[in-house]
Amino acid sequence: MLHMLAKGIDGFKGGLSAKNYITQTGAPGATATRDFADMVAKGALVRDEEHKSTRYFLNLDREG
Repeated sequence: MLHMLAKGIDGFKGGLSAKNYITQTGAPGATATRDFADMVAKGALVRDEEHKSTRYFLNLDREG
């Protein structure tokens, strides 16, 4: 999360995938799934299923 915030809204063009998250954090797949579900539920991330794999984006006002 902090890494995504540091990169800013344009830092993760195309969003963050579970594979990227696992690579960056070393978390097991089940933990990544729980982490994403928790961050989506808290409103920190939004889920996008338009890609081949699900991507997650910071829930920021993209117009402001």
